[in-house]
Amino acid sequence: MTSTTTSQQELFRFLEDRFACAQACTECARVCALRASLVEPDGTEKQELVRRKGIMCAEVCDATCRVLSEQNQVDESAIRVQLEWCRQVCLESAHVFDECPGAEDGAEASRACARACDDFLATLR
Repeated sequence: MTSTTTSQQELFRFLEDRFACAQACTECARVCALRASLVEPDGTEKQELVRRKGIMCAEVCDATCRVLSEQNQVDESAIRVQLEWCRQVCLESAHVFDECPGAEDGAEASRACARACDDFLATLR
């Protein structure tokens, strides 16, 4: 009976981590899309980088959230690759946002999403 309880607990943790990661991806996508929309299209090179990173981060986070919500239709290795990609893009975006005054919310959301991806990756190993 203990093994059933342990496997149920592992399943619950897996699902909770998956849901938390999907939520973090959704929030990050929202914040990054908003950040990108606030940058002038004809701005400086640095502003253009912030805009592009915001768009890319929003798209990757959105795609990751969709992968995570596809239940059993995606294998674990594909999920792992998607999470690692999302984590990397989020960290790169956070670094770019750190250099842009007023983009603290984007940097924070990106780092939170990267942490959520890390946490969920840990359940897959």
